Amino acid sequence: MLPAQRRDVLIARLEQDGRLVAKDLAAELGVAEDSVRRDLRELAAAGLCQRVYGGALPVSPAVADYPTRGAVATESKRRVAAAAVDLLRPGTTVILDGGTTALAVTQALPHDLRITVVTHSPTVASALLAHPMAEVFLLGGRLFKHSAVTCGAAAVEAAQAVHADVFLVGVTGVHHEAGLTTGDADEAAMKRALATRAADTYLLASSEKIGAASPFTVMPLADVSGIITDAPPDHPVLEEIRRRGTPVIHAE
Repeated sequence: MLPAQRRDVLIARLEQDGRLVAKDLAAELGVAEDSVRRDLRELAAAGLCQRVYGGALPVSPAVADYPTRGAVATESKRRVAAAAVDLLRPGTTVILDGGTTALAVTQALPHDLRITVVTHSPTVASALLAHPMAEVFLLGGRLFKHSAVTCGAAAVEAAQAVHADVFLVGVTGVHHEAGLTTGDADEAAMKRALATRAADTYLLASSEKIGAASPFTVMPLADVSGIITDAPPDHPVLEEIRRRGTPVIHAE
């Protein structure tokens, strides 16, 4: 089998199974494991998979730029946002992450809900200008334009003064082996810093993020109080996540 044909087989298998194990594929195809690993490196360089220890996972479609992500899975994000808002009570202080799912949360907030929102997203903050009962605190720092959020030392320092009830965090990949991942190291660090400032952290995960992975780990699944997603309840990744003890809230 030619290398190009082998890579086509790997792509098809990744779409079918949702993961690739280099050792198993090498045995199945009758080639050296180093050959499969080289194929995976080339596929990853082309943005066709995310390499992990021992193999590869699907790459997340949520790593595109902010305007592009706004047009991805909009109805899915609306369902997740509506389920997230159900967790919020009058008087709640919520840290709201950046990203297009968090923006959907601002649109789902009832106008009579008295709430305090802390965010490092100028886009999220501006979306709440018309909300009559929302008090908004915007954390400053270096603007990461790809996701329209502030990151870096100044933003982390500003977050240290926050004490919130809930943190609604977004990521680009959710997998029982890779954990919660995103595409930028500084953004991942900012999400971890914000998670330490809230009593509970809930993950906003529209269906296209389940089973996908990105290069940088945000936190392990065990660190979140629950995952809010509209992916099918019998999704194999969600079944494994539940088996490991992390609650999954299904958004309808």
